[in-house]
Amino acid sequence: MPTRRTFAAGFCLSALAAPRLARAAEPLTLWGPPAAPALILATAVQEGLLKDLAPAASFKTWRTPDEMRAGLAAGTMDAVVVPTYAAANLHNRGLGIRLATVLTDGLLYLVAPAGTVSGPQDLKGKKVSVSLRNEMPDFIFRRVLAAANVSPSDLTIDYAGSPAEVGQLLMSGKLDAALMSEPAATAVILRAQMAGKALERAIDTRKAWASITGRGAIPQAGPAGPGGLTRRFGEGAPAALQAALVRALEAIRRDPGAAARAAAGTMELPAPVIEQSIPHSSLVVRPASEARDDLVALFEVLAQSDPRIIGGKLPEARFYAL
Repeated sequence: MPTRRTFAAGFCLSALAAPRLARAAEPLTLWGPPAAPALILATAVQEGLLKDLAPAASFKTWRTPDEMRAGLAAGTMDAVVVPTYAAANLHNRGLGIRLATVLTDGLLYLVAPAGTVSGPQDLKGKKVSVSLRNEMPDFIFRRVLAAANVSPSDLTIDYAGSPAEVGQLLMSGKLDAALMSEPAATAVILRAQMAGKALERAIDTRKAWASITGRGAIPQAGPAGPGGLTRRFGEGAPAALQAALVRALEAIRRDPGAAARAAAGTMELPAPVIEQSIPHSSLVVRPASEARDDLVALFEVLAQSDPRIIGGKLPEARFYAL
């Protein structure tokens, strides 16, 4: 297994809001991946749900894990959503990272031409695109293959290409399938429809994961950190942010179109595409303590391949901040 990438984050949440919050000198920027969990952050900012914490708060997406790591190392990113296994890895390395909340219960799909793939066995001998080598999509995909007694050597895995490039390769037949997160999966399927091609979500990794672990959720990503938010904005800040995220998810469910428009600019996708991806994104705002059983199941399965993925051991109870 290749050397693990490392992640860090800038905030840790708690459960109840405090009446008064200290003000920090610099505006708060929420950073999220170019994937569906970022929609919750964008909505929190767009709806003014952070006005009592940080009136000038903004939202940005990081484009690659390397960009995110560089920002964290330089101290230019305070509040960042990270893969949950990465938070566990950093915690076990003694960096004081605690996971606060889970923002999605699984948003990975194997997209393929309609009728060509019904399960992992059908991928033997085929060329499959997977985003982010040695990151969450790659780990999940390999465990799904292993559970079906399919070896990565039974197929060709291609890690190159942007979602747009992957979609074009799928439509041209140069790729047989692609593992994609939302909203990228929705974007590719809709683009294919416009070109008269039929692509589908051939494998829902949540369903495959349930057959592996007996649990129907893959708690993939959420905000985690060593408590920097409290240091900047006061003791009530974590609770205020948690409450804002809960209200943001409520707003998304109430008016998904408005939420999609709030995120369209930073996610660089048309709002209708983002809106159509929401039902497939399994968005949640679950305190880590409530999601602990699902998280442990995820960490245990990933550690079967290489314990270093989670830092060598399951994190102890204090890792689950809320």
